[in-house]
Amino acid sequence: MIEIQNLKKSFNGKQVLKDIRLTIPEGKIMVVVGISGCGKTVLLRSIIGLVRPDAGKIIVQGEDITRINRSRLFEVRKKFGMLFQGAALFDSMTVEENIALPLKEHTHLTKSEIRVKVREKLAMVGLHDIEEKKPSELSGGMKKRVGLARALIMEPRYVLFDEPTTGLDPIMSDAIDQLVLDTSKQLNITSIVVTHDMISAFKIGDRIAMIHDGKVIFTGTTDEFMHSKNSRVRQFIEGRANHLLA
Repeated sequence: MIEIQNLKKSFNGKQVLKDIRLTIPEGKIMVVVGISGCGKTVLLRSIIGLVRPDAGKIIVQGEDITRINRSRLFEVRKKFGMLFQGAALFDSMTVEENIALPLKEHTHLTKSEIRVKVREKLAMVGLHDIEEKKPSELSGGMKKRVGLARALIMEPRYVLFDEPTTGLDPIMSDAIDQLVLDTSKQLNITSIVVTHDMISAFKIGDRIAMIHDGKVIFTGTTDEFMHSKNSRVRQFIEGRANHLLA
């Protein structure tokens, strides 16, 4: 599992994460929700080691990754895949080159072996015969799926999703949600999904955590979240602005 203890992070004197405490069970989909600017993406980037917290611990399989050196952190990162908001594909590279990049950087596989793995992951996300296309030739939904294929290419134990359905129409959003479900279950990976989309959260989440004012104010099953009496949870679910920003 991943265990986050008393995590704190400030930028330019503003404390974004004040005291994050969260346990992410192995093999489950944890959805993290909260208003814009509450620290959800900072939390994701801290878990993968792209942001160093000011205090606290992030324990991955018994190892506190906030206290390891750079070379060890690179090794731990191989356990993670990440689908960035907007997919973060390299425009100058083809789809195949984008997906293959982690394999070229971190393995000794041959070009033909890499090509086979790229096609396997593309098929897993429902894409075929697009290896030579550039990101500019893809729709928003296709970019997300290519990003997911790249996140899965190193066969990680954990996959982090930063707003996977943002900018997509409802039908494509549902398709991406189904991919998150299918790949998580099929590959038995632990997923952490940051989203504003409550339809998505309720569909894919095994558990939901809500962040407010730099702290986790709720964690539980989707059913417990849906029926929570917590006033801020209720305001968020119902989309009511009164006092939520206070």
